[in-house]
Amino acid sequence: MQSNPFSRHAQQVLTVAHGQPSGPGSDPSIARSWLRCLEDYHLDPARAQAPVVLEHGRLLESRERLHQVLQIADTEMNSLHQQLSGTGHAVLLTDARGVILNCVTAPNERRIFERAGLWLGADWSEAREGTNGIGTCLVERQALTIHQDEHFRGRHTGLTCSASPVFDPHGELLAVLDVSSARPDVSRQSQFHTMALVNLSAKMIESCYFLRHFEQQWLLRFHLQAESVGLFSEGLLAFDGDGRICAANQSALNLLGSIRGGVLGKPLERFFACSHDELFSRATPQGSSAWPLHTRDGRQVFASLRGQARAPVWSVPAALPQARPVVEPVICLLDPALQEDFRRAVRVFERDVPLLLRGETGCGKEAFAQAVHQAGARRHKPFVAINCASIPESLIESELFGYRGGSFTGSRKEGMRGKLLQADGGTLLLDEIGDMPLALQTRLLRVLEERQVVPIGGEPQAVDVRIISATHRDLLERVEQGSFREDLYYRLNGLEVALPAVRERSDKAALLDFLLRQEAQGQRVQLAAEARQALLDFAWPGNVRQMRNVLRTLVALCEDALIALSDLPAIIRSDAGPVGAALCRERAARRPQDLTGDAQPFRDTRPLLHAEHQALMDVLEAKHWHLTRVAEHLGISRNTLYRKLRKHGIARGA
Repeated sequence: MQSNPFSRHAQQVLTVAHGQPSGPGSDPSIARSWLRCLEDYHLDPARAQAPVVLEHGRLLESRERLHQVLQIADTEMNSLHQQLSGTGHAVLLTDARGVILNCVTAPNERRIFERAGLWLGADWSEAREGTNGIGTCLVERQALTIHQDEHFRGRHTGLTCSASPVFDPHGELLAVLDVSSARPDVSRQSQFHTMALVNLSAKMIESCYFLRHFEQQWLLRFHLQAESVGLFSEGLLAFDGDGRICAANQSALNLLGSIRGGVLGKPLERFFACSHDELFSRATPQGSSAWPLHTRDGRQVFASLRGQARAPVWSVPAALPQARPVVEPVICLLDPALQEDFRRAVRVFERDVPLLLRGETGCGKEAFAQAVHQAGARRHKPFVAINCASIPESLIESELFGYRGGSFTGSRKEGMRGKLLQADGGTLLLDEIGDMPLALQTRLLRVLEERQVVPIGGEPQAVDVRIISATHRDLLERVEQGSFREDLYYRLNGLEVALPAVRERSDKAALLDFLLRQEAQGQRVQLAAEARQALLDFAWPGNVRQMRNVLRTLVALCEDALIALSDLPAIIRSDAGPVGAALCRERAARRPQDLTGDAQPFRDTRPLLHAEHQALMDVLEAKHWHLTRVAEHLGISRNTLYRKLRKHGIARGA
């Protein structure tokens, strides 16, 4: 028999079917979703069944299909979890069907979210689970929040979910990024900030996927403001050697005032007042600095072009010797001790001696491993990384060793190559090796000794792979506890390299400049002297990963090519002495108030205002302020659009 709260919620849902909605059902978007659940899916709001979970093989197949997206999203998901203060939140990524493929949460909270049905492989489509952040986002194809009683099923009313769609370069729905909370004290207002961060992270994943998907083609990046080229709101156009457009992101379509069908396959010259040859001559391998470019309708944008520059057809260059391409380093190595460790690591690794990298979380173990790989004879062979802590125990065996087709229920008929075979001839990084289950440690030891891999249900296959392991744990301590095999420890520990924390590095200033260049991606950005000193004085408990995330946010929000002390997050400004404190007070005095009347910390309000305000302005300009078309494009009602315009103080001519 259902509990009273379930029954009361079910009655509230049914008022929508009777045409007399109340409570959450009075919101038109929630009412539409509830009606779909009742009339199209025939769901029972009071039924407390657990979500459907994909079979093991089907889940592996889904993860393999979105392997590149999962790889890109992993950093963004961890960063998002940290920005939300970690505790009380689960950051989820699903495929376009609503199946959960990855989850980032605090280890001690995993069971809480699993009890709520947020399992790896769980199907959270609207047709299965009713109104919810993931499923309704898939149907509506827009960012949204479903708060507690707005869920269709009574068993989900303890959740608050903010979700944003991730689209591929062709405009097809690729994935959904979601933040879910099971805390009862979460307010609807608090989700404005969460929603902005989720939406920003989803756009980051979209852009990174677009850039990686078209690595081998010409790519035009453009925006109305020069300083916005390189940010998530920039337009992206990929095109072939004939200058015909292969793909465009939504920002590019908005800036060009066109639909996808009106752009694909068309020559760039149709949209820009620039000859084919002149445009190609602007290209550089990493993307040039932004230059003014005029559209055919007379508007000026600023553009950057990535690709191999072509000389204009009327010039015949003399034959020149081929220059060796400049490879951007993947790591900063100006600390003398770190430089010596790297030299020794490369030397022994070339003799097939395994490396064990040890250091605090975020100190750059994967970057160090990749640099060792690139410095050796195997640089043109695969470098494959697997995080033993982020992959659930039930999946890690299949991920590492692969499986033969038909070896278990739900496995795909062609099987799957595991990470060890994917790295054949190259390097495999076993990140967070200390978290590998004991049973897998035994199988890994056998692989290292016999140089053969046995996929699940398959036959032995020879493999030639060099191993780098990394951990933030004390493996000898885990050996004593019985959770790590002693013989595997000595097999992996050919040379142990202890990577320093950022606070211990003598090249911290060079590291800061190196990461800033990487995150700026050619954009002109400078640090004011006070800001630079504050960043250098900060302790960086999250090490290189934290420093990179902070710089990425600062670059994304930089509007005048200069990052000032007042632009830094409050936690860093608070360590900047009296000047920083004064600037902090000045900023707080003129900061906008949120709906509760309390001043929000800078790191809370800026992403919200910047992300949503910029998205609205982009569509308004693209649709020439025709509000009906803007609302249709955004997939929201005119009333919702008016509410958002008032919220951001946006008015034409203002």
